[in-house]
Amino acid sequence: MEALARDEPPADLSADTILELLANRRRRYLLYALRQYDDPIELAAVAERIAGWEHDIAPEEVSRNEYKSVYVSSVQCHVPKLADAGVVDHNEENHSVVLAENYEQLEPYLRLVIVDEPRNSRLHAALEAESGDGLIRQLRENVARLRP
Repeated sequence: MEALARDEPPADLSADTILELLANRRRRYLLYALRQYDDPIELAAVAERIAGWEHDIAPEEVSRNEYKSVYVSSVQCHVPKLADAGVVDHNEENHSVVLAENYEQLEPYLRLVIVDEPRNSRLHAALEAESGDGLIRQLRENVARLRP
């Protein structure tokens, strides 16, 4: 994975930081989307996909306001928070993003929260297709066995 320039080495993420990063749905959606790219991608393309997932519509059907809401909140809040934690690298000149080294620390927890994402949605279908091995189904079964 090609990372953008970072000034400092990645630090271990605390449990509190991991939980805070994953607590926001848009940040989770951003991470789900970025997992599919090895190279930096423009945030505009990712925002359109996230807006589609949020409204359970195809990205090309996303309205300007739906897209703008995701894009602006990502630029102003979500990407900087993820970048500060070393989970993504962000090129502020062209607003491209890519997963960074600390994503590896966050990834196992992201896999756990996938089971609570909306079923029968475009997001769910994309995550299932991405896993290719029924990962979400397996996680749901495991979680169900743990619950009383």
